Amino acid sequence: MPTILGQNQYGKAENRVVKITREGDTHHIKDLNVSVALSGELDEVHYSGSNANVLPTDTTKNTVFAFAKEHGIESAEQFGILLAQHFVDSCEPITKARIRVEEYDWERIETSEANSKFIGADDVRHSFVRKGAETRTAQITYDGEGFQVFSGLKGLTVMNSTNSEFWGYIKDRYTTLREDYDRILATEVTSVWRHSWDGGDKRRPNWEKSYQQTKKHMLHAFAETYSLSLQQTLYQMGSRVINSRAEIDEIRFSMPNKHHFRVDLEPFGIKNETADGAVYYAADRPYGLIEATVLRDGAEALIPVDMTNL
Repeated sequence: MPTILGQNQYGKAENRVVKITREGDTHHIKDLNVSVALSGELDEVHYSGSNANVLPTDTTKNTVFAFAKEHGIESAEQFGILLAQHFVDSCEPITKARIRVEEYDWERIETSEANSKFIGADDVRHSFVRKGAETRTAQITYDGEGFQVFSGLKGLTVMNSTNSEFWGYIKDRYTTLREDYDRILATEVTSVWRHSWDGGDKRRPNWEKSYQQTKKHMLHAFAETYSLSLQQTLYQMGSRVINSRAEIDEIRFSMPNKHHFRVDLEPFGIKNETADGAVYYAADRPYGLIEATVLRDGAEALIPVDMTNL
């Protein structure tokens, strides 16, 4: 049977680039993992092996590092925008570029007051410790006419030790879970949000501020919602972001329920009650997985359903 070529792309994945910016004795770090995917007039390289329309993946790697030096890294989103536009506008056979970025955050190490006697300096501003809170993500797509910018995060672990219940659910012959009116609610948030800016006349967002504020609103909603289900908390987090950030039209979450079960200590004659501080068993699997998209009224859902599983 004859075959035809379907959707295809190629590029260089996971280019680890670290950019140091020096302001006198104070240094700043941007630590990124950048993946480039290009598509366009690439049928012949698949059918006949002709590389006439192929920009080498090694060239895309070199471009990432060169752009980090020549243009700096203002933000993950802005760096991705520059790269995507460059690949499409400078290479005629390439009609679409997708740039995915993971950013790893570093926190400055504050030194002791007596540091000068050890290293002969009054102030040290170049030592950092890797933060473990979450990984920032971004995906930028450019097709020669417009941009699509997704920002996000993964690995943001949060917990409420109270103000969470779970009861009133369907029960059948296989249900063993007991209703709980004071439970731990814990999850590891993966989220992707879509900016309304597409490269047109609309004002370009301040990417750094937008990310920090979006994360802040997520956390505030998580902490301030009296939760009757993780689904309810997820919706409140998304609604808080949409209502607070005008530049965001859509946000999607993937949130596993990190179950904490009260340990049965009755065999030892010990009551394990929440009122006086209970002991829990933290189960890592299996886990409930809650996923949903929250949209601005009238907005179109454009974030792929499986994007939070990348």
